[in-house]
Amino acid sequence: MITIRIENLTKRFGEATALHGLNLTIGAGEIFFLLGPSGCGKTTLLRSIAGFYIPEGGRILFGEEDVTRLPPHERNTGMMFQSYALWPHMTVAQNVAFGLEERRVAKPEIEKRVAAALESVKMTPYAGRKINQLSGGQQQRVALARAMVIRPRCLLLDEPLSNLDTKLRIEMRGEIRRICKEAGLTAIYVTHDQKEALSVGDRIAVMEAGHIRQAGAPAEVYRRPATKFVADFMGETNFLEGKVAAVNGESVQVETDLRLFTGVAAGWTPAVGEKVQLSIRPEAWKLGMDAAATNAVTGKIRERVYLGEMAQYRFAARNIVLKMYELNPRFAFVSDEREIFAGVDAEDVVVLKES
Repeated sequence: MITIRIENLTKRFGEATALHGLNLTIGAGEIFFLLGPSGCGKTTLLRSIAGFYIPEGGRILFGEEDVTRLPPHERNTGMMFQSYALWPHMTVAQNVAFGLEERRVAKPEIEKRVAAALESVKMTPYAGRKINQLSGGQQQRVALARAMVIRPRCLLLDEPLSNLDTKLRIEMRGEIRRICKEAGLTAIYVTHDQKEALSVGDRIAVMEAGHIRQAGAPAEVYRRPATKFVADFMGETNFLEGKVAAVNGESVQVETDLRLFTGVAAGWTPAVGEKVQLSIRPEAWKLGMDAAATNAVTGKIRERVYLGEMAQYRFAARNIVLKMYELNPRFAFVSDEREIFAGVDAEDVVVLKES
């Protein structure tokens, strides 16, 4: 269990800069997610930590040890690839033992550690099977056991669930978190799947074009995005343009084409008269409220998708269409001509810089 520090890390490929002076600290025993769209630099950062890429500037520290220029095999990291990279001609146990054999660990110790690793991922009954006799989820567990059996200083995972079906992916999210926590591993996990990051990670960093736009606890990043990009990438949201009318600490009043909204500017202080963006998540709206409710707007439901436990609406308020979600829906089948009030708490109205 180690702390990993990234200091002013820069990586280039020819004329293209993939990482722009990144700074990041990952706590000991933390499951940390690198999240972002394709090409944002998250895999480049992971491979730099693993030692597959040598950066042009900056440092990578494992604890107090500078590993920036150490080759991969001297960093003692466990790596789990998207493709699993398992040997098809070997049995499950042989695949898991491979890294220990390369390190010339004594045979009795190998047998002991392989057995423990397979037990931790619930694959003991399959130790003698060949890889092509396993399902995708079972292969994923073998790859995880192989990465863990060497007792790495940290575990690096590069989109390990992307090849699994939805049901198995959800199941394995919990398994990976359980295994990492039981083993006390510092883990860095690359994904473009927001739900994966939100449900498994202790903290996440959202990346864009080689920059870290925001890092923090999952709920913090989702509920208090620092930029429009982060708000949009982390899930569905409504953006409204406006101008600041008043500021009182974090509480900000913003005039929009719909109404005067009261919201929250976390981590910065806008100026009166400044143009801003409001971000309001669809699930934050509360339908059926009266006109006196906080940040209330009136409108009509124009489109609806009924999903049983919830409904998704396109809500027309004046000339603006808003996305709204309703749990245990009561308004899914009301007339298109019925006017409905919808309100949103001030803490769910996030005030962002215009660009």
